[in-house]
Amino acid sequence: MRNWKSIIFTVMLVLSLSTIFSGCGEEKTGGDAQKSSEDTVVIGTMNLVNGDLIAQYEKWYESELGMKAKVIRFDSGKDVISALASNSIDIGEAGTSPAALAISNNLDIKVIFIGDVIGAAETLVVKNDSGIASVKDLVGKKIATPFASTAHYSLLNALKLEGLNEGDVQLLDLQPDDIFAAWQRGDIDGAYIWYPVLGRLLENGKSITDSAKLAEKGVVTADLVVARTPFAEKHPEVVKKFVSLQLKANDMILGEPDKAAKEIASVIEISEKDASEQITQFKYLKADEQIDQLKNSMAQTLKSTADFLVEQKSIKSAPTLEDFESKVTAEFIVK
Repeated sequence: MRNWKSIIFTVMLVLSLSTIFSGCGEEKTGGDAQKSSEDTVVIGTMNLVNGDLIAQYEKWYESELGMKAKVIRFDSGKDVISALASNSIDIGEAGTSPAALAISNNLDIKVIFIGDVIGAAETLVVKNDSGIASVKDLVGKKIATPFASTAHYSLLNALKLEGLNEGDVQLLDLQPDDIFAAWQRGDIDGAYIWYPVLGRLLENGKSITDSAKLAEKGVVTADLVVARTPFAEKHPEVVKKFVSLQLKANDMILGEPDKAAKEIASVIEISEKDASEQITQFKYLKADEQIDQLKNSMAQTLKSTADFLVEQKSIKSAPTLEDFESKVTAEFIVK
């Protein structure tokens, strides 16, 4: 897969040459990236529907981390990983697929928190008039997804489970906004994507599978919080506080969902109704659950993801389970 190889090359190039990633800017991807000053923590967000949005709304990062904070929005996890590799951000959100890819390419990061476990929030949606009723009907069709994302990983597994391979389908590597534009133009038959674009596609489209259904078959995906290891080692109290804010936000989602939906809707500019619905399509973990999954299962999930990438010839080899275990930690979670 050409685009997977391009992503791998980019990450390795950044690691070896310490080049400056040019895809981040304040609040939105774009502009010049510069390493934060010593008194500032730079946080990379994808505006995923989880506790990060509540922390943004409440301005907890600015008021509670104990140092200056700057939030930068990215379009995909692979962009977050590239920014981490170039030292342009210190903490960021990335799905299990880009995280596994980064660890496989020796990026010095730690998985410190599980932002959410993905369910139907990522869905394979096709146009109502496409003639597609199941995954098996995708043969020869044009299906878009952001490559190196959890949605991409789920799509490839959905094909595999039905006895298809990527060569049976015309796969297109498009970012979310580009997917919506291609959908409107009639350039694609479907997409595996997340909200808010997913909601817009479902207005005249239908789901044929989703990540909740795939999880029942053993294909687990999640949105993770990762930190540059040097930053985490130098500022452990900041990282602990950051994690505590995510747990505080999860408490609101689980205990006061209406309030959480209102705040989430405000940040990503969707209706409170849509935010309330989207919240039901993820699983949010409390401290004990975080510790359990980080200690006992997340390394295996990342290892399985990397092994799949080897099968796809996206990477030559996957690290050992022990290697992944060394990159996943629950040390910053304080109950």
